[in-house]
Amino acid sequence: MSSPSRTEILGLFRSLLKTARKFPDYNIREYMKRRTIDGFRQNSKLTDAPSVSSAFLDANSQLEVAKRQAVVYTLYAPPIKSVMEIKSTS
Repeated sequence: MSSPSRTEILGLFRSLLKTARKFPDYNIREYMKRRTIDGFRQNSKLTDAPSVSSAFLDANSQLEVAKRQAVVYTLYAPPIKSVMEIKSTS
């Protein structure tokens, strides 16, 4: 497989962050966001095509897992919001 282009990589990054926003639970949403940013930051140093392709395929598989998990979490969303999500009225 050829090395993915910069636009494909950025598209994958955006898709992962968009999927992270779909989680109803604050903790999981922030964990997914943090893990995505950290993973892409860690892999930004990769230069050879096979390792870039491998990291890209791994991230694609993680995206598919995250999409399925987001659907499951929306089915069983907690009835009460997290303290971090409640806006203060004062």
